[in-house]
Amino acid sequence: MKRIVLLRHGESVWNKENRFTGWTDVDLCEEGIAEAQRAGRLLKNEGFAFDRAFVSLLKRAVKTLDVVLDAMDLDWIRVDKSWRLNEKHYGVLQGLDKCATAARYGEEQVQKWRRSYDVAPDVLSPDDARNPRFDVRYRDVPDAELPRTESLRDTVARTLPYWRCVIIPALADCDSMLVVAHGNSLRGIVKCLKGISDTDISSLNIPTATPWVFEFDDGLNYVGDRLLGNSDDIAQRMHAAASLGGGL
Repeated sequence: MKRIVLLRHGESVWNKENRFTGWTDVDLCEEGIAEAQRAGRLLKNEGFAFDRAFVSLLKRAVKTLDVVLDAMDLDWIRVDKSWRLNEKHYGVLQGLDKCATAARYGEEQVQKWRRSYDVAPDVLSPDDARNPRFDVRYRDVPDAELPRTESLRDTVARTLPYWRCVIIPALADCDSMLVVAHGNSLRGIVKCLKGISDTDISSLNIPTATPWVFEFDDGLNYVGDRLLGNSDDIAQRMHAAASLGGGL
């Protein structure tokens, strides 16, 4: 049996401040670092030993991975980074307070921007400093592929090719791999693996720094999954992710 563990990054500074984050490169807060340390210890205690890891290009995911691997004494394994695992791009909402935005546009509209499958926030203008074309880490990405806003459908469209063409084939030569990414990029992967409908995906909440183990047979076919950790703690984290104050 082969395994891929999906892990959402620990709580970030902007999660804590209740701001839309998206592609903004925000660091982990103190609690987020502690969450990552706990996840690493849990994985080690459960007997996991990863052969390879994948992560987005955003600091909160990279640092979560670093902390987890350090806790597991696996700092030496191969790590691949890709912009395709980045969080959903929140367009003009990035940096805004979620509750203040809800007061202006209504909570129903904000929840559509956060949770629906095909509704995207307004697009960034070409000269907006938040436009990823100004970020050196994306200099090798064709401009037409860089998002200025995204719905979850858009996020799935740029994440799944990397999952199917890079991550899953890599599992053929590994027994266990770790993928550290974000609430929405991981929602897209889970949607595909578990066959979740476009409507039902809105109710899927991925808790921060909670290892989600997916098992595959030798033919790389998905056969089952489970969340690691205390069930009450997992439920609390899922509730936090679902609330308007939750991350993303």
